[in-house]
Amino acid sequence: MPAPTPVPRPKPRRGPTVPPVSAAARADGLVDVRTVVPDAIIDLRYATPGNFTHVRLYPVGARCLVHRSMAAGLRIAADRLRSRGLRLVFWDCYRPHAVQVRMFRVVPDPVFVARPRPYARSHEAGRSVDVTLARGSTRLAMGTGFDDFSARAAAFATDGVSATARADRATLRHAMAAGGLTVYAGEWWHFDGPGSNVPRPYLRAAVS
Repeated sequence: MPAPTPVPRPKPRRGPTVPPVSAAARADGLVDVRTVVPDAIIDLRYATPGNFTHVRLYPVGARCLVHRSMAAGLRIAADRLRSRGLRLVFWDCYRPHAVQVRMFRVVPDPVFVARPRPYARSHEAGRSVDVTLARGSTRLAMGTGFDDFSARAAAFATDGVSATARADRATLRHAMAAGGLTVYAGEWWHFDGPGSNVPRPYLRAAVS
């Protein structure tokens, strides 16, 4: 019998050329996520007032930066999703320590906002991302929006979350898990990369 014809892998749509990151970002091991996931949709909510603080915390034109240790995992996750006609939407990536401090002042509850520490981890280390899914340019309805502080935001919530949204959350979790990225149980959109909880020195890079 002839060998089966291999099924071609879907290719990401190429966006505009991604400018190099700053010298400080390179020194901190950060890369622009668009160099890893070329068809990523970047929707950094903290670069707008459309977040729980109602204040723009990042400058206009802020970039989604991640530590290079996350690159391989995000690439795998995006490939898995692409095969199902889905794209990753990034709501938050690397977050400077000063921004974390401002957030905690607004919501001083570590259940919802990580308490600032004398070291960097998770978003502050560029080793966590907040993501959702889109089909084409249309965002999927995942049961809650970003930074929702209700019980429905939990990764495995069922009450008040439709069967479709639960299935779409599972699709996102499974794709990210294939890349070694772990969901935070309290937020369906938050995923941690390798070593995200290891205390590290603060990063010097800006998000612009």
